[in-house]
Amino acid sequence: MPSIQKRVLLLLSNGFELIETSCFTDVMAWASFVDGIDIQLDSVGLHEELDIAFGGMKIKPPYRLQEVALETYDALAIPGGMEFSHFYEDAYSGPFLSAIKHFDTYQKPIAAVCVASLALAKAGILKGRQATVYHSETGTRKKVLEECEAIFVDQPVVVEDHVITSTGPGTSVEVALKLLEKLTSKDISQETRRLMRVSKPDGEWFKPQVEDVEPTFGTFIK
Repeated sequence: MPSIQKRVLLLLSNGFELIETSCFTDVMAWASFVDGIDIQLDSVGLHEELDIAFGGMKIKPPYRLQEVALETYDALAIPGGMEFSHFYEDAYSGPFLSAIKHFDTYQKPIAAVCVASLALAKAGILKGRQATVYHSETGTRKKVLEECEAIFVDQPVVVEDHVITSTGPGTSVEVALKLLEKLTSKDISQETRRLMRVSKPDGEWFKPQVEDVEPTFGTFIK
């Protein structure tokens, strides 16, 4: 029998980005190649069929949110998506936000890629916590975080307590590896990185998202 068995709920909004989803499916699957590790990941949506943000593709998640027992999961993972594909209609909905609150109540790891952190903010779980989001010159998404009383940190991946947030598609594998670390250990996460041939980020990766703006530092992945 595996020494570590975990279940991850992958919560999908309509209009999600595929790259921000496959990071979780692949990292958790590759982790299971490490002796003693067994991680089950269930893809869950609010609808029978969901649109993917790009490419005109649709998927049918195997489970709908109302069909699963949240208490049976050890962590929550949420990919980001695009406004033009109606991402926020699901991400800001009552059932979606209630699921986020459930995992926060029990201090279980929550990982949000890119604009999925805005759903965490709307659920009220980022109040007083450091977090990040995809940030541009308009400052629209940063403003949403701050209106919800989050402390915006301009770093690729920000971790505070059991909550992980990030800035965009290019951070997705790092988010998944950090979630894996919280579920298992740093050693297992590093071994999974090695097996997947994922290089550690450095240099350019840590630059501010908006040019000519000094970075704000907080707790982040190194």
